Parts: sequence; C-alpha cells; structure tokens
Amino acid sequence: MRNVHGSRVGAREESRGGSGVRGKRVLVTGGTRGLGEQIVRLLVTEGAQVATCARTARDLETLKLSLRGEDGGPLFTRALDVTEPERLERFVAASAKRLGGLDGVVACAGGSHGGGFERTDAADWAATWELNVGHAVRLVRAAIPHLRDAGGGSVVLISSISGWKPGPPIQYGVAKSAQIHLAASLARELGPDGIRVNAVSPGSMLIPGRRWDRMRQEDPERFAGFAAAELPGGEPVAPQEVARVVAFLLSDWSSGVSGAHVPVDRAQNAPSPDGY
Repeated sequence: MRNVHGSRVGAREESRGGSGVRGKRVLVTGGTRGLGEQIVRLLVTEGAQVATCARTARDLETLKLSLRGEDGGPLFTRALDVTEPERLERFVAASAKRLGGLDGVVACAGGSHGGGFERTDAADWAATWELNVGHAVRLVRAAIPHLRDAGGGSVVLISSISGWKPGPPIQYGVAKSAQIHLAASLARELGPDGIRVNAVSPGSMLIPGRRWDRMRQEDPERFAGFAAAELPGGEPVAPQEVARVVAFLLSDWSSGVSGAHVPVDRAQNAPSPDGY
C-alpha cells in the first residue's frame, strides 16, 4: 500500500515508542566482538530477535550467556567463517527459519590481511576483499528472498572512515570504499522491493583491548597527539554510539533513508596517526 506521495506504508511504519526495532528479526555477522557485539546487545535489549555468527563457538556461547534475561527474543548463533563457500548462505537460511523470517541484515564482519603496500601480495588483497565486500555481497543476495517475503527490510553495511579518507592499509580502504558504493547501488536496485540499503562508516573506535585502547595505555603521549590532531571531540567514537545509528537504520523510524553513507566519527580527520 502507498500513501499519496507514492511511498510505502504498512504496519511496520506504525510503531511507536522505543527505538523502533522491537519485534524486528535481524541477522548480524561478526557479532561477538567490538562493534558487532554492541549492535547485537542493543538490538536484543530493545526487543529484536537476533541471529549472529562468529568464527569461535566459545565466544558465541559467552555472548548468549551474558544476554540471558534481557528483554528480547531468542539469540540464534552459529560458528562459521563468513568467507567459507556456502556457510554464510546456509546460516542466512537457518536464521530465517529459526526467527520466522528476516526484517534486516547487518554486514559487520570485516578486517584486513597484509601490511604496507609493498609487503602485501595478491593473496592479501583477495582475502581482504572477500572478507569485506565478498561477504557483504553474499549476505545480501542470500537475504533478499526473506526480506521480500517480509514486505521489505533494511540492510546495513559497516564500512569505515578509511573508505573515503586515505590511510594505511590501502587494501582495507579500497574494500571499505567499495562497500559504500555497493550500498548506494543496491539501494537503487532493491528499492522497488521495499528493501533499503545504507552504509555506516565508523571512525576510530575506542574498544577495550583493541588498537586505540592499547595505544592510550601503552603510549599515552602518541595517543594524545593523535587525538589533538585528528579528533575534534578529543577522543574516538564509542562502539555503542555507532550501534545506535545502526539500530536507527534498521528501524521503521528511518523508512525514508536509503542509499546513504552515514559517517559516525565525531568529525574525525585522518583515520590513523600513520596517515599519508
């Protein structure tokens, strides 16, 4: 059904209160660490039904145990590498069956192989591409029939500030740039089916035990210099802040947003103190 302006109208757009994701059935890749974990936690807390995957079964079990008692639906998990042929596709099908369909998917798994340009070979480039772009493409293709069955839905691709601001490693930035273009193109192609596609680009995130947290503790002078030069807000963005933007894009509240590239970076300049 469409309103007088030609936009889709349905029960999903009539939700009131909360964050707008209550009852949504969402699949998130890479959901046990960093940003992925915060997305899963927020969605479950807000009443969504969630499926997530990661490479380590123990991490998935730890996540499930920590979420017991939260006000949300069941958390369906499976250990897998998103780059393995057919494993991701089977997980999408199993998740749709377990959750009773899919209203949204988040391609959060990602990373980089290799080092500097001259030390990175073709295999590193291929592996980085497959982990970021290839996995996102396969996730969306597998999810399309389920999103169509739901009358439409939302796809969020997690890119990076490195996707449009140069900084090493270059193979990672190229892959993240491709994800931004992928979201814009898919939004046009899948729009007639009511499927929205957007890219979210976090800046340098302060995640316990990861790069910026380690630098802050082990080399506070260098961290302070980085923050002063590149971070107008004085510190990196928190993953919880990025997760809230992702939840908004999955919700009915963002029904008019598709094909967008949304930076969540506190107006960060260069993505790294090692920039070009």
